[in-house]
Amino acid sequence: MIPARDRFHDKVRTALEKDGWTITNDPLVLTLGPRTYFVDLAAERLIAAERGGRYIAVEVKSFLGESLTADLEMALGQFALYRAVLEVQEPERTLYLALPEHVREKLLSEPLGELLLGRELVRFVGFNVEREEITEWTP
Repeated sequence: MIPARDRFHDKVRTALEKDGWTITNDPLVLTLGPRTYFVDLAAERLIAAERGGRYIAVEVKSFLGESLTADLEMALGQFALYRAVLEVQEPERTLYLALPEHVREKLLSEPLGELLLGRELVRFVGFNVEREEITEWTP
């Protein structure tokens, strides 16, 4: 059973396509032992000079709850789980956490954001909700 999509799922999909990515899976289904996991999106971008491409997986989060901290804790737990499974099953794929632009900016302006990026615990992709565009990849 596929879980419900995040509120901004379709906006992130559109933003990735506008940014030159080809969506390959919606969702990306991973199975490890008796468990099945669903990463929101998988995409690729062909790079002729490399005779291949870049492969990403993107977990979309709205951060619409009352607490940024609680939303972040849930998102980071899910991110860590998916990253571990991807490292085994699709090691060429890089996982990103998609955040609305205003949430990404707020988080990265705080010491916690610097800590997360400095320790390479998570990669973020910021998106503009209204324009349905990618605004930044971090790092």
